[in-house]
Formats: sequence, C-alpha cells, structure tokens
Amino acid sequence: MSANSNIEWTDHTFNPWEGCQKVSPGCDHCYAEARNARFAGGTAINWGPGALRRRTSAANWRKPLQWNANHRAFFADHGRRQRVFCASLADVFDNAVPDGWRSDLLDLIARTPDLDWLLLTKRIGNAEHLLRQLTSTGDREDGLSHVESKSEHWGHCVAHDWLAGMPPNNVWLGATIVNQEEADRDIRKLLSIPARVRFLSMEPLLGPVNLTRLLHGDESDLDALRGQVVYTSQRFAVPPEPLGKAISWVIVGGESGPAARPMHPQWVRSLRNQCAAAQVPFLFKQNGEWVSVSEVAGVGAHHQFEDGSTVRRIGKRAAGRKLDGRSHDEFPEVL
Repeated sequence: MSANSNIEWTDHTFNPWEGCQKVSPGCDHCYAEARNARFAGGTAINWGPGALRRRTSAANWRKPLQWNANHRAFFADHGRRQRVFCASLADVFDNAVPDGWRSDLLDLIARTPDLDWLLLTKRIGNAEHLLRQLTSTGDREDGLSHVESKSEHWGHCVAHDWLAGMPPNNVWLGATIVNQEEADRDIRKLLSIPARVRFLSMEPLLGPVNLTRLLHGDESDLDALRGQVVYTSQRFAVPPEPLGKAISWVIVGGESGPAARPMHPQWVRSLRNQCAAAQVPFLFKQNGEWVSVSEVAGVGAHHQFEDGSTVRRIGKRAAGRKLDGRSHDEFPEVL
C-alpha cells in the first residue's frame, strides 16, 4: 500500500524536523524517542522539555518536490493522488519548533499541489494559535530555510488563508486520540479548524471511545462522525442540529513494541461499527502485540480485562491487521 513508507495508510513519510515532548498517554512508549536515542548514542537529545529540535537536511526537503513531479505516473499506476504523512518523528504543531520552520513547511505544501499532505498532531489545541503567529510575522528566519526557490515565500499566506476559512486544498488535518478523555477534549478543537479532510488516528487505542456521544453541553452531545449536536434532555423535542463539519476518516491500531499495552478487541469493534453506521471510512492498522485467546491458542503472556476477556501476546507480525477475520482498508474519497 505504500511507496516509500512502511505505514499502511500513506505512500511517503516526510519529516521536516525531528524531536518532540510527551504530552499524552499515547506517548508513553514513543518509538520516535527510542529511535532518536539509538542514533544519538543512548540519549534522546531532541526529546523532552527544553530539548532542541533538529531540522532535517536540504536534500530531504527536496523529496516532496520530486514526488510531486512524478504525480502523473503515480496516478496512472494507482488511480489516485499520493499521500504524504508529515512528521512521524515530530509534531507539526509543536510550540518548541521555530515559526520559520513551520512557515517553510506550509510553503513546501503550497509548492506540491499534487500531493495530499496528512498533518497528524497530538497538539491540535496549538494549531490555531501557531498558524495565527505565522500570519502576524510573515517572515521566515534567515539561515533556516531549505526551500530552494527564488519566488515569493508563501508560508505566511497559506496560514492567513487557512484561518480565513480557505484551508490548503491538499491538506488532511488529523488528531491523535487514544481514549475517551482525549476524544471529549480534542475532537471539538479539530472540528473548529477548516480542513478539506479531518481524520483521527486512534493508535495506540488505550480504551473504549464513543465518537457519537462526545461531551458538548449539559443537555447535548456531539456526534463527531455525523457532524451534529444531539440533544439529550427530554425538555428538547428537537432533531439533531447539523454542524456542517465532521470527521471524515478513522484509523485505529494497537500498540507495538517491548512495553506494548493490550487493546481489547471490543474497543475496535465498537469503533468499526460506529463508522459503518455513520458511513465514515475506517482503517484498521494493526492489532499490535496482542490478540484474543479465542483466535490464537498457546502459552505465553496473557492479559485479562475486567469483563473477563483475555488477550495473548504473540508479537506484531503474528497478530497482523485483521479484525474478525478481515482487513479494513477504507480511505476518504477525494478528487
């Protein structure tokens, strides 16, 4: 499914910089931090409070331009546009990153209109503020830009138009959600930002989540999949109120790695069923390290949930990507 990435839902992975800080329970066993430590002699020098982020090379920044130049051949082979997952080793809306770097990234996105950029963040609450900062400065930082072009730098213009309700046509904006608390807190923030496609990456999924009944008000819930407010009080005999914006895609996956936490299969089934009922594309990325004992017999590490369901650790490769015997590889339909 991927041209230059091992991630099932993208074709290319592009990291404009490297480094981050843990902000969520989903960050507890961060693979990117472990990778940074491995390549830096045992210490993750670009991770944590006050750590400097490392900008990637000019050669790396030229790769998306090469992918964009190849868009006709890719479309002829695959019948669709190329997808680029941005910042697998960082966060686009990390406030420890210089504004000039983010401006350069938006400039690069503007210069690659035939790529669909998937901007996934654990900091969706930072997005509006950081975009607004770009509109107030409009200048890149001297000596930091790797965008090799003599034409006007468009990063601040992209940010200005985005906040004015004209988001980049080739950007899909996503938020990482790992439990109900994050869903209630962050999905409303995602819906508040204009985007052609809004999506959720629910990996690692650490608990059950209901996307159709998010906290909204004392007497109403938010159905993020259908984009509507549902009134819960008997005093309101009114139909749901449409919002005109909704989640367009849901990705779910279990945790992998040495300290991977178990994922209850029923958590995944519930999200699959919610998406099916709302006709929202659903992609199941992986089981992670654990699968139900009803699917795989044998000995080894087991975990029992409060309802008595038991999963067994068999490893990521053996656990695979199937849910109830089938794969789920649905994507939003975009032209």
